[in-house]
Amino acid sequence: MRFVPLSLPGPCLVETEPFADERGAFARLWCRRAFAAAGLDADFVQANASFNPVAGTLRGLHWQAPPHGEAKLVRCVRGRIHDIVVDVRPDSPGFGRWAAVTLEAADGRSLYVPEGFAHGFQTLIDDVEVDYQVSAFYAPAAARGVRWDDPALAIAWPMPPTRISVADRSWPALAR
Repeated sequence: MRFVPLSLPGPCLVETEPFADERGAFARLWCRRAFAAAGLDADFVQANASFNPVAGTLRGLHWQAPPHGEAKLVRCVRGRIHDIVVDVRPDSPGFGRWAAVTLEAADGRSLYVPEGFAHGFQTLIDDVEVDYQVSAFYAPAAARGVRWDDPALAIAWPMPPTRISVADRSWPALAR
């Protein structure tokens, strides 16, 4: 595995190094030792999946507040997404900054999202499936979010959302 830092300290792309032979290919997607050696703290306890039939579907921007903070390992297993992370750590010099990557099933990359970062994505084509490994169990009382269109963040989404939940439209702007 290769760990490629983003423009924000903490999140990174995880690139697989597939081994190919006459049967096809094999790749390691997560390894506790490799992540620890790269300084990434994650011990995943839950796996989730989202199924998104329509291009332009927007999910996010979500995180869980302490003490239920969670790291995520996000992988697009069908289709292609525009994936966003936002630093929501109040004492961080990067507070309110965001970074974007494209994840697609064909490239096998994952996005590591550490605790203290909001996460969201927009589907770029129809019929997208996204899998998440998370380091904390879901705690509804700790669920937090920020508006996908917060003017102070000025996130450059690739297209207007075609589908977005009432909850995701209702999150507040990021408190400064």
